[in-house]
Amino acid sequence: MGEYSKALEYYEKANKIFEISLPPTHPDLATSYNNIGEVYRNIGEYSKALEYYEKSLKIREISLPPNHPDFAQSYNNIGTTYYGMGEYSKALRLLEKALDIFQKSLPSTHPHIQAAMDNIEEVKKKL
Repeated sequence: MGEYSKALEYYEKANKIFEISLPPTHPDLATSYNNIGEVYRNIGEYSKALEYYEKSLKIREISLPPNHPDFAQSYNNIGTTYYGMGEYSKALRLLEKALDIFQKSLPSTHPHIQAAMDNIEEVKKKL
């Protein structure tokens, strides 16, 4: 966990600066929360990951237009976290939502679309 703990330390330092210097609905603050969530998901601390992903999503709902690809990122990350927790139905619903937004907002050849499709297939194997 050595590198993850170092990453978490720096992400949290950056986040403190963002919380002081940015408005509470700034998209960069959402990205910061998302990054912290990624670390927690990667070390298997799923409830902490969800906490930060939800903070990120709430900011994105306020600050970004509908169908912005960052929404898809949020839904994908929350979905893969539920997958890690074994909550496959929740994961599938969120991953399908992510794919829908990616397809509406990105070129059809964008790698995020294929990655989302792959994630959905993995979940379906577990159902």
